[in-house]
Amino acid sequence: MGRLVLNHSTNIEGLIPILQKLALNTDIKTVTPAVISRVRGRSSNLIIRLSVKTINGYKAIARKGKTAQEVFISTDLSKNELKKIIDIYNTNK
Repeated sequence: MGRLVLNHSTNIEGLIPILQKLALNTDIKTVTPAVISRVRGRSSNLIIRLSVKTINGYKAIARKGKTAQEVFISTDLSKNELKKIIDIYNTNK
């Protein structure tokens, strides 16, 4: 079971409950929400999408409305395995 690192006072609305569920997976070590930014496009629902591989896992982007937030996931899972897990939470809202 992983842990959720909460070092920001603000997060995208509805993101933390999803990240808490994601951290319960035994193959995930840590989940860290990071920088929040404004984006041009618009996403009506909260969607988490994998972005790039990092040294110890992957970076994901969470988007809702005109706001995006980076989420760093430390894991040994492959990109496809992690994508399947994230897709479960993207559809179960």
